[in-house]
Amino acid sequence: MVKNVLNAEHYIWGGLCDGWHLLQHDDLSVIQERMPPGTTEQLHLHEKSRQVFYILSGSAQMEMEGTPFTLRTGDSISVAPGQAHKISNNGAEDVHFLVISSPKSHGDRINL
Repeated sequence: MVKNVLNAEHYIWGGLCDGWHLLQHDDLSVIQERMPPGTTEQLHLHEKSRQVFYILSGSAQMEMEGTPFTLRTGDSISVAPGQAHKISNNGAEDVHFLVISSPKSHGDRINL
């Protein structure tokens, strides 16, 4: 079945951010997310999940192990299991991105 933000399971995180489950399997998860300007995620890590963040549009700041990275449209960054990280939108426009996790990251999150 074709999935997109119109028909995928939707959830809200951080009070203002959106997530759509494009693929939900124990071994692989693909989520499309939207972060409005001024939003940030809590610093956290995953014990088992490896993640790739891919920016579809906009610009985001990713902090990994205390090092900041600026991600723009078309950029991706990989987060290994155990790496502390958080993504933020310090810009003036929404940022849209994919989060690909293997295995799935839900239930594998430790907030720091």
